[in-house]
Amino acid sequence: MKDGIGNISRRGVEGKHWRRRTRSYIAPDQGPLSGALQQGQWANLPPELLLDIIQRVEESETSWPARNVVVFCASVCRSWREITKEIVKTPEECGRLTFPISLKQPGPRDSPIQCFIRRDRATSTYLLYFGLTPSDGQSDKLLLAARRIRRPTSTDFVISLVADDFSRASNTYVGKLRSNFLGTKFTIYDSQPPYDTAVQPNSRSSRRFHSKQVSPRVPACNYSVATISYELNVLRTRGPRRMQCTMHSIPISSIQEGGTAPTPTSFPQSFDEQFSPSPGLRKKDPVTDICSTSLSEPLVPVQGSGDPLILKNKAPRWHEHLQCWCLNFRGRVTVASVKNFQLVASVEPSHNVSAVEQDKVILQFGKIGKDIFTMDYRYPLSAFQAFAICLSSFDTKPACE
Repeated sequence: MKDGIGNISRRGVEGKHWRRRTRSYIAPDQGPLSGALQQGQWANLPPELLLDIIQRVEESETSWPARNVVVFCASVCRSWREITKEIVKTPEECGRLTFPISLKQPGPRDSPIQCFIRRDRATSTYLLYFGLTPSDGQSDKLLLAARRIRRPTSTDFVISLVADDFSRASNTYVGKLRSNFLGTKFTIYDSQPPYDTAVQPNSRSSRRFHSKQVSPRVPACNYSVATISYELNVLRTRGPRRMQCTMHSIPISSIQEGGTAPTPTSFPQSFDEQFSPSPGLRKKDPVTDICSTSLSEPLVPVQGSGDPLILKNKAPRWHEHLQCWCLNFRGRVTVASVKNFQLVASVEPSHNVSAVEQDKVILQFGKIGKDIFTMDYRYPLSAFQAFAICLSSFDTKPACE
């Protein structure tokens, strides 16, 4: 296992094979799973026996890195793959992350999934790991990675499944976060629609070409799924930051009784069945993106009827003894920082949302050490959406604080 969740590296297997080739060779296009999911002797096991085996494995290995075994079962052959996909539930149902698509699916309703973010100032990268706090070794499970790219009029945070490839032409690209010039408004772009009925992408904004090749395995488009706004506070008289998140892809009905949130089941080009990028996309050649920053990205309409879900930061209270603003992070945040926040649903009486749902902290983010931050999220947000919202807190906001 290496880098992104459920991402099996093939470098060691293919390294010697590709080094023997010269640059004059033109290799045929081969799917990453041509060897991994071939039907063989393991596919001849009785379905009932195979189902029982994988069920036992899935129930026994509930945390990482032991949960690697479940991913290995899915990579034995195609029949094992299909049965494993039927057995493994979404994070909302089981509270666990298994395949890469789990990062695009809503979190559990009852208790949050606890993660932490490690910031690297030298490389402007941000790594999201699964777990309560960093471990002593290097066994932390990487979920997502982001790199900050400053532009003349905006800042982009490109989000990937791996920590060494942030190209939009790569099949590890999952989305991005873009800010305006002042750092007061951010837009979250997803590489795929959150459900099948989303608006079709503009063909102009979906053309991406590699400088030396044209790859068929590229994300279809960028879909604008959420906006984040920070209130101006130039005179610094309004206390801590105030933020509001409008989740265009999540309806307010998702937190009503019996409501559901959009839950994608696969990546574009069936990326969830491609455990590692193709060798051609691993090359470090420069990438030319035809998509202009001025082109409007398609906005994902809210599924069904009704208003989109709006999140607001929970108002802190002033502590007279400490002479500072305080929030109850239940021990998950230990260092005071302007970046710390908790998000709850912002609802109207007409929305008929219960008081319990209104009080639930859907996302909390805070500092626990130098360049180390915790991130806890729950339904209806996904890990990708929560990570993108937290990344907005890292950008410079001279007009908000």
